[in-house]
Amino acid sequence: MKKKSSFVALMTTLCVLFSVSKAMAAEAPIDVTVSIAPQKYFVKEIGGNNVDVNVMVPAGAEPDDYEPTPNQVVLLNKSKLYFSIGVPFEKSWLNKFKSSAKDLTIVDTQKGIERMPMAYNDDGERIPATSGIKDPHIWLSPALVRIQAMNIRDALIKVDPQHQQEYRENYLKFSKKINQIDDALIAITAKIPAAHNQFMTYHPAWGYFATDYGLRQLPIQDEGKEASAQRLKSLIDTAKKQHIKVIFIEPQFSKEQAKVIANAIGGKVVAINPLAEDWGNNLLTVANAFESNVNH
Repeated sequence: MKKKSSFVALMTTLCVLFSVSKAMAAEAPIDVTVSIAPQKYFVKEIGGNNVDVNVMVPAGAEPDDYEPTPNQVVLLNKSKLYFSIGVPFEKSWLNKFKSSAKDLTIVDTQKGIERMPMAYNDDGERIPATSGIKDPHIWLSPALVRIQAMNIRDALIKVDPQHQQEYRENYLKFSKKINQIDDALIAITAKIPAAHNQFMTYHPAWGYFATDYGLRQLPIQDEGKEASAQRLKSLIDTAKKQHIKVIFIEPQFSKEQAKVIANAIGGKVVAINPLAEDWGNNLLTVANAFESNVNH
């Protein structure tokens, strides 16, 4: 009788442990990977505690030519989803990621977005082109982030349908937050007179932002490449003509060419970061930097 009772107790314990482990597995967060830090913010806004987000490009690195470490590639085997966004390093690496991690689904969050040319003339106007580099900085436009958020929501629902209602509700909350940020950015940039709406930056990251808020970006780089001596001279002449006194520089790039122009025009270099994880507050900080430095 004792042996029978012991066997029943053991089986009961095993069943309980199995049920608990199964429940824990069902509630375990989904591992996903993104290319850049702002995407982590977007995915967490929609996925909440149901996702663990790994960022491929670390703080301080540049997604134009980043090379993932062997350890990062190995860790992709844990991820169910990879949210791509169109930054240059993805072109060389997405197929490698897929080959390395057989169960990984790559989600193109730029689906539904028409990317614009990355070439500019000396007046800060985009040069229309059917070929050439397309601007990947779609995360710096609240209007385009709404589209990216929809793609993230739909991908999470597909891989984790039991939480689909939560993802839909979180998407709506995030959309309202985007609207609030958009309204605040309009209020800030509305203070900049049309006659002084041009700003100079080293890397052409802020084109979509400028288009959204009635500004004109004048980049030092030419389609992401270092400016020639002739272009530097032209930019110095333009800066003097337009009374530009501030050169904005991203921490991921060298300050040398920005300093050359700043010294020539008697101006200064101000740092802004397009890759900050705290996306909304960062955009407000950048808008205030544009307003305070361009408008005075």
